[in-house]
Amino acid sequence: MNAPIRQRLYLTAFIFFVFALATPAQSSKKNPAPEYYQLRIYHFINSEQETQLDNYLKTAYLPALHRKAIKNVGIFKPLANDTAADKRIYVFITAPSPDKLIELTAQLKKDSIYIKAAKEYMDAAFDQPPFARFETILLKAFSLAPRMEIPKLKGDKKERIYELRSYESATEKLYTSKVKMFNEGGEIALFKRLDFNAIFYADVISGGRMPNLMYMTSFENKEERDAHWKTFGADPEWKRLSGLPEYQHTVSKADVILLHAADYSDL
Repeated sequence: MNAPIRQRLYLTAFIFFVFALATPAQSSKKNPAPEYYQLRIYHFINSEQETQLDNYLKTAYLPALHRKAIKNVGIFKPLANDTAADKRIYVFITAPSPDKLIELTAQLKKDSIYIKAAKEYMDAAFDQPPFARFETILLKAFSLAPRMEIPKLKGDKKERIYELRSYESATEKLYTSKVKMFNEGGEIALFKRLDFNAIFYADVISGGRMPNLMYMTSFENKEERDAHWKTFGADPEWKRLSGLPEYQHTVSKADVILLHAADYSDL
């Protein structure tokens, strides 16, 4: 084999080797591993409990999460709280793995600053509890929305609307179709094109109502929210997508919850 041919072969092998090394890193960058979310919902019945919960979340829980490098925590209250019998506070937490969320309670028990700040909440009497009950939902981000996004909102925080939607399906097969509609079907892309300022899209992997997906969008105010949904409903791509046979009857129950952020929320 003469020298020029041998050099070309060496060069080809070297290029192939470099490409093989670079490809996984590039692929990983384009497709990061999905995050996990915890949605904790505190149910309460009166203003005294709300004050206790606000004080606990603001002065003990949220600072402790920040010390554990858990940032961008969302704390929200439904617009309907004033008139609802079942009043709620939603706490949204992001983590790279479910283990991080599971370990969190044990870690807080070792945090002396947290223990001191949470004393009133933790030592509440049995007949004066700070909540009626709370529930925890574990979620995994969709493949085409693997990371939560901080909403690009500029107006008054008090006016902002955060919309949490929960879509249940009658069967697991229909649920799979609804998730596909968001991902490969293009519904996420449609929300992005129409500037819905989505914070997350995720599968519920542990919760009291399954199969179920949840997602959250955000708006400057109620008027902007209503205008966005009017535009969405009239969009030709949505009409085409929602008319496809494979996506029929994929949602058996939909809950739409309009929220305001607490004044101490990160989001």
